[in-house]
Amino acid sequence: VHLIPVNPIKEDGLNPKSRKRIMPDLLTEPPAIDPVYEARVYCNIPTIAERSMEGHAPHYFKLVSVQVLIRHGDRYPLYAIPKTKRPDIDCTLQPSRKPSHPQLEAFIKHMSKGSAAQMDGTLSSLPRYPSHSFCEMGELTQTGVVQHLRNGQLLREIYINKHKLLLSDWTAKQLYLETTGKSRTLQSALALLYSFLPDFDWKKIYMRHQWSTIFCSGSCDCPMRNHYLEEEQRRQYSLRVKNNDLEKIYVDMAKIVGIPTRQLRASNPIDSLLCYFCHNVSFPCTKTGCIGMEHFKVIKRHQLEDERERQEKKLYFLYALLATHPLLNQTVNRLQRIAEGKKEEVFVLYSAHDVTLSPVLSALGITEARFPRFAARLVFELWQDGKRPKEHFIRILYNGADVTFQTSFCKDYYKRSSKPMCPLEKFVSFVKRDMFLVFNSTSYYDACRRRPL
Repeated sequence: VHLIPVNPIKEDGLNPKSRKRIMPDLLTEPPAIDPVYEARVYCNIPTIAERSMEGHAPHYFKLVSVQVLIRHGDRYPLYAIPKTKRPDIDCTLQPSRKPSHPQLEAFIKHMSKGSAAQMDGTLSSLPRYPSHSFCEMGELTQTGVVQHLRNGQLLREIYINKHKLLLSDWTAKQLYLETTGKSRTLQSALALLYSFLPDFDWKKIYMRHQWSTIFCSGSCDCPMRNHYLEEEQRRQYSLRVKNNDLEKIYVDMAKIVGIPTRQLRASNPIDSLLCYFCHNVSFPCTKTGCIGMEHFKVIKRHQLEDERERQEKKLYFLYALLATHPLLNQTVNRLQRIAEGKKEEVFVLYSAHDVTLSPVLSALGITEARFPRFAARLVFELWQDGKRPKEHFIRILYNGADVTFQTSFCKDYYKRSSKPMCPLEKFVSFVKRDMFLVFNSTSYYDACRRRPL
C-alpha cells in the first residue's frame, strides 16, 4: 500500500499521524470529501505494483495461518438505468487488452480444464471465467479478474515465497475455500488462487458454497439482527429525504431519461454510473440531454455522507455485530485449532461481497476504513512467538494496511507492548464474549433475541 502522509514528512519518511491511513493512492489525498477521488479509489483500477504490510513481523516470529476475506473484483452493474443504453463493456478475457496481467493467458487455459475440481452444489454449474462479449448484469469483467490475479501474486510473494506457508507438496486439507453462489465471487476466488498457490492443481481444489452473503452458515436465525438492519434502512431513507441537492439531481435525471423520479431512484443509478466511471465510458444520453459528472458527484457525495452518518448512529454497528458473529466465530475457532498444533486449513479464502466485508470492518471497530472497493481484501494473520512457542498473536490488514490497533479489542494494547501485533486471546475473548456486552447478553443466541431496553 502506498501510504500518503498528510503532514510534513520526518527524516525517516514516516509521519506518525499518517500510519493509520487505510487506503492507498498515487496522488496527494484531498483534505475534504472529493467524490471523484473517492470513486477512483473504489474502482481500484490496476496500475502500478501495490506495496503492502502483509507478512511483516519480528524475525523470530513464525507465520502459521492466513485467512483472507475478499470482495469480488470489478463487475458489470446489477441495475440498469431505465430507457438508457447500457454501458458497452466486453467481458471476454483478452490478454492483449488493458488492464492485463502476465498470467492472464495461462489462467484462461487452466480454467478451461477445470473438470477435476470439486465444487459444492450449484457452483459446479457456474462458468469459471467471464466470457460474454457484452457483459451480463453483475458479471465479473477483465479488470475484476486482473485485480485478483494481482492480489494472489502479491500474497504469493509474501506468504509462499517468503514465509513458506504452503510448500510445493501442499495438500487439499491445508486449504479452506468458500464462496457465495455468484459467478463473480467464484471467478474472483479462482483468479486469486491461480496466482497464489505454488501449483494450481484442480484435484486439490474443493470449493464450498455459502448461500448467505454474511456467511452465517447454520447460525442465521437472528431476529434482532434483522431489527437493527430495518432501523438502519430507516436511517438511510431519512437522510436521503432531507438532502435537497440529491432530490433535485434525481428530478433532473428523471426528466432526461423520461421516467418518474421514484422509478429512477429505485433503479439505484449510482451502481450503473460507477461502471461508466470506472471504465471511462461517457455517461448515458437521451434526446432530452445527458447525465453528467455533476449528477454523479452529488449522488456519490451523498453516499459518502451516508457512510459517515452510519458510523455515528451505531445502528449499523449493532447490526454488524450480530451479522458477523458466525463468521468471526468460525475464524477464531480455526485460529485456536492451529495454535494448538493442527496443520489443516492454514490458508483460508472467503470470496464475498461488499455487504460481507463492510459489517466485518464495523464489528471489529475499524471505523477509519473506507467502504470496500472492488477486490478489497481483509487478512487475518496468525503468528507464533519463536521465543515462547505457546504464545500466538494476530495481525489484521485491510488492503495491505495494518489495522490491528484500530480494532476495538486491541487499540490500547500497543501502548503497553513492544510487539507489533495483538495476542490471540484478545481476539478470542472479543468474539466469544465481548461482542455481546452492548446487548447486555452473554451469548449470540441470547443477543439475537433480547429486545433493546
